[in-house]
Amino acid sequence: MRTVDIRVPATSANLGPGFDALGLALSLYDEVRATLTDERGVRVTVEGEGEGEVDLGEGHLVIRTMRETFDRMGVPQPEGINLHCRNRIPHARGLGSSSAAVCAGILAARALSGAAEQDFSDDKVFALATEMEGHPDNVAPCLAGGLTVAWSDHTGTPHMVKLAPDERVRPVAVIPSTRLATETARGLLPKDVPHKDASFNAGRAALLIAALTQRPERGLLLAATEDRLHQHYRAPAMPQSVDLVERLRAVGVPAVVSGAGPTVLAFSTSDTQDLIAPEVGNDWHIQQMDVDPVGANVQFPETR
Repeated sequence: MRTVDIRVPATSANLGPGFDALGLALSLYDEVRATLTDERGVRVTVEGEGEGEVDLGEGHLVIRTMRETFDRMGVPQPEGINLHCRNRIPHARGLGSSSAAVCAGILAARALSGAAEQDFSDDKVFALATEMEGHPDNVAPCLAGGLTVAWSDHTGTPHMVKLAPDERVRPVAVIPSTRLATETARGLLPKDVPHKDASFNAGRAALLIAALTQRPERGLLLAATEDRLHQHYRAPAMPQSVDLVERLRAVGVPAVVSGAGPTVLAFSTSDTQDLIAPEVGNDWHIQQMDVDPVGANVQFPETR
């Protein structure tokens, strides 16, 4: 038997104005142990998020991703796979749970295949993860950690740049009990937006990079996290989230919808950390986190 352990971080995409481009890795993790066996079939166990809900066979997202990766690598499918998932990333909350599963599956398959990284490079991992997830903004920080800017060129090939946020950046996720499918949120977006709104967001996204990496000050972050491209269009699907964003911003807390929502992401500074809880109430879970600097981690148990 061959076993690999994969740890993948939660992520927050968009960060307000950086729609489909910016992403941040967070210190909240799913852990996956995958083992190849000689016993035919798939055995999946799950604890934590998704327990009792997700498919425990071939339909499990990590298993499906591993199968696809083996095929892309030209590696024969194994006789059996045992998979144990310890999940802490909430599902369908805008914190990158599906991206984490896809990245874990690809990295597990690459590690268990015995192929050298030059045979299936990190660029190929990123490209396959983007293809399977649909967009690069969550998979980029999940794989690389830190703050990422992701885009696809004219051929559809994804690329990313990793940046190191200032150590004073303290993300706070405010997580509701309700869920929202990414497809539902994306379906509310218009095909076209006013030129002035696109220009506005371009400027704010550039300002946000400067604020997160050089000057994470309350006033600068508040201005830098303004958005006109997606959050208000998605409000009908998550009115409580958008209302919370507006209330937090009204008291001076830089807050945005995390990814497609409905989680709200706030950037806590020394002068705003006590302002968040009074606006939240009892129907939300407040999760204070750090920025994860390294992204996905691969370990072989026997080498620890």
